[in-house]
Amino acid sequence: METYYCIALNKIEGIGRATLKRILTIAGSARNVFENPDSWRKKLQSGKRFQVEIKLNDTLRKAVDEELSFMEKHHIQLCRYLDPTFPARLKRCPDAPLMFYYLGNGDFQRPRMLAVVGTRNATAYGVRSMTKILEDMKESNIVTVSGLAYGIDTAAHEASLNLGMPTMAVMGCGLGTIYPSSNRALAASILEHGGTLISEFDFATGPDRMNFPARNRIIAGMVDAVLVAESGLKGGSIITAHIASSYNRDIFAIPGTIFDERHEGCHELIRKNLAAIATSGKDILEMMNWDVAPKSVQTQLFPDLSDEEEKIYRFVQPGRKTIDEISEHCPEHSPSKLAGLLLTMELKGVLFALPGKSYSTEP
Repeated sequence: METYYCIALNKIEGIGRATLKRILTIAGSARNVFENPDSWRKKLQSGKRFQVEIKLNDTLRKAVDEELSFMEKHHIQLCRYLDPTFPARLKRCPDAPLMFYYLGNGDFQRPRMLAVVGTRNATAYGVRSMTKILEDMKESNIVTVSGLAYGIDTAAHEASLNLGMPTMAVMGCGLGTIYPSSNRALAASILEHGGTLISEFDFATGPDRMNFPARNRIIAGMVDAVLVAESGLKGGSIITAHIASSYNRDIFAIPGTIFDERHEGCHELIRKNLAAIATSGKDILEMMNWDVAPKSVQTQLFPDLSDEEEKIYRFVQPGRKTIDEISEHCPEHSPSKLAGLLLTMELKGVLFALPGKSYSTEP
């Protein structure tokens, strides 16, 4: 039943996703949003009178019924914003979706996630370079995320499968359409090998141009870092890199020849210090601290925490600390490294994210 109301809420027009998430969080469930509007209207604290009506009508009911029918027929699952399985990295992003549909593996809390993006008009050099970097990291328990598009995206998914690395594809259309159609076999292979197909769009949504920038924010939000394998000065991969930078993700770019404009975007990211140069997987592993094996179990008060995590825990307890306060207390960590530590502690259940970019040791 909650799934029904969540899909209905996602189809409401005239209200921004940020506002819908606030309403959902206040109400506690999508069902409450519709059936108990007083539970959230008085607490919304909107500067102006909230005029859009949220209620089920015949048109909305029909649309939800159709979507549920598609989901049942094609074994599609739904991941909702308030679900504990909703990706913790993505949930921290201000423009995270209210929900998304998926096929395949529903574990979105993997410890190491890397987006691989690049031009649709990829060169042999770009594909070979990206593949070598992934090969260098194949034993490091990394999940790759890309967009199932032509070029670098396709090559990244294929390389991941060949190397035995789990991979996720975030699509710019509904799960009823594989775009490009030439990647149908690849999409099936991703699922067969324990990967995931993800979309925030309704089942029958086609690959409209306006969908892809929205898709890019999910790719950037789900990961710890982004590797731009090959790109011109403009395009979806550069958009993804800038979105990821705004989320405090680490960006890496593969350098290329100065005689091909398909490398100019990577060179520009490096020149502006928005991306670090990646010439091998080792570069990424070292900067992300993914080359360090987990520390042995401690016998102190915090047996499941590393020294770095214990320092954060002691600082936060008791009470509540903002991420800026934690950052000042731990100046040795970059923003992305600190975000990774906080996420790991959330997954361990010893730290809880609160509104206002703050954390507490109690929910």
